[in-house]
Amino acid sequence: MGPNERGAGPGPGLPGTSDLNTLLLQGEDMIEQLGAAHAKAWGLGTADRWDLDQRTGLITWTFPDKTATAPAQILGSFNAEAESWLWAWANDSILPEMSRDAWAVHQWGEAHGHRALTEPKVHGDASTAGALVALAVRITRATGYYKGGDGGAIPIITFGPVTLTSHDGATRTVTVEIG
Repeated sequence: MGPNERGAGPGPGLPGTSDLNTLLLQGEDMIEQLGAAHAKAWGLGTADRWDLDQRTGLITWTFPDKTATAPAQILGSFNAEAESWLWAWANDSILPEMSRDAWAVHQWGEAHGHRALTEPKVHGDASTAGALVALAVRITRATGYYKGGDGGAIPIITFGPVTLTSHDGATRTVTVEIG
C-alpha cells in the first residue's frame, strides 16, 4: 500500500490530517525549508564526514574548522536496489531509543488507518520513500533532517538543536524553527 491512503481524521495538533496529501505537501515543504535553513546557519550538506553514535544518540558532522553535533533520531532507511523502505522500529540494528520518532509515526498511522506508516517494510521506489519521509517529518514536527549517504541502505535521520564547536573550543547552539 502507498502512503496516500485516506485516514479517519485529524490527530492532535495536526489540522486536516484526514487529507494525507496535505500532510505530504507540508512535509515536503518542511524538508526543503529545514535543509535551506540549516545549510545557511551552519553548513549542512558541506561537512567532510558525518557519524551517528546510537549509544549517545548524537549525530556529528566534521568540518575543517568545526564540528556540529545534535541529538538525533532514525526514521528508517531506504534501499534503492531492493526498492524498499524499512522503518527504524522494525530494524534490529537500531537501538530502541533511536527509533522513538519512527514509533510516533507508527502510532499516528495506526490511529488514523494509514497502513504504509505501520508496516515494517514498504516496497517502493525513491519517490515512495520520499513521501514516507515527508509524512514522518511533518507528523513528528522535526526541526532537522538528514539523508545519510547515497548507496546501500540509506538512513534517514532527524535531529534537534545543533551545537557548533570551533577548534578553539568556542561553542554556540543553532535552533531552526520554520513555518
